[in-house]
Amino acid sequence: MIDKDSLTHHISQQFNAELEEVRSHLLAMGGLVEKQVNDAVTALIDADSGLAQQVREIDDQINQMERNIDEECVRILARRQPAASDLRLIISISKSVIDLERIGDEASKIARRAIQLCEEGVAPRGYVEVRHIGDQVRKMVQEALDAFARFDADLALSVAQYDKTIDREYKTALRELVTYMMEDPRAISRVLNVIWALRSLERIGDHARNISELVIYLVRGTDVRHLGLARMAEEVKGNGSDEAPRA
Repeated sequence: MIDKDSLTHHISQQFNAELEEVRSHLLAMGGLVEKQVNDAVTALIDADSGLAQQVREIDDQINQMERNIDEECVRILARRQPAASDLRLIISISKSVIDLERIGDEASKIARRAIQLCEEGVAPRGYVEVRHIGDQVRKMVQEALDAFARFDADLALSVAQYDKTIDREYKTALRELVTYMMEDPRAISRVLNVIWALRSLERIGDHARNISELVIYLVRGTDVRHLGLARMAEEVKGNGSDEAPRA
């Protein structure tokens, strides 16, 4: 099992500092991505094309942060040859930045839909669903990052479990909007933009779940991907171990 104290258990203070630095860079990237999701949803609901454009422009910064963190992870692997919990930490960070970058991509897509809706000038149906699901997935991202910061497998499990709720609400909203388009074909173009925004939010929830699964792997030493929520809960509630990670 791993916790915060594990980051400072090395004889080499430089190694301790390197691990803490790369973890802090991951969390900084996560904070920016979380803000991007919030701003993209706000831009769509408030018809704020200026804010939407800001979201799209910052996407390059997020991409650069991913590259920088990847380089840090490679340097640590090459110089320190970490094992056990240290190796799990580096693997979890290197994989989490991929999901964070993809969350940033989805936020940029929502911003693009917001700009298109601003140009069309008429508020379509579906904004209530966008606000509601947007708030929920932003909270999922926030809590997945909090779980990473605190090495909290229980919080990570709750994020993974909540992804089912997001999937269910997305499907419900999709059915309602498709029905609305059938009743009013003039709204098809506008509502399709909302549907694509909702699809991006649903994917953001999937990426938040991926990060939460990596937190469980980091803390418990077990790869819980594809195990299902019941098995995942068993691993989190079990004793866990701090042996070498399972592939």
